[in-house]
Amino acid sequence: MPQGCYERRIPILVTRRGRLAGIFFPSPEATLPIELKRELFAVLSAEVARQISKRGLTEEEILADFRSWRTKRREASSRR
Repeated sequence: MPQGCYERRIPILVTRRGRLAGIFFPSPEATLPIELKRELFAVLSAEVARQISKRGLTEEEILADFRSWRTKRREASSRR
């Protein structure tokens, strides 16, 4: 990571296999213009929907997977 990114408040694009996975804004105190928030939400939501459709997943499968992950996470944290 370039030195001084946090001081300059440069957004960091996070990619996975060359595709946008997220955006990290180093300064949580700063607020984004509502127009930018709306645009980011629309773009990221469309990408999530595209990935879900591409994989042929249903809402029920996604919710079941989340419940399974949450259960495993709770079990692991209770063992500590």
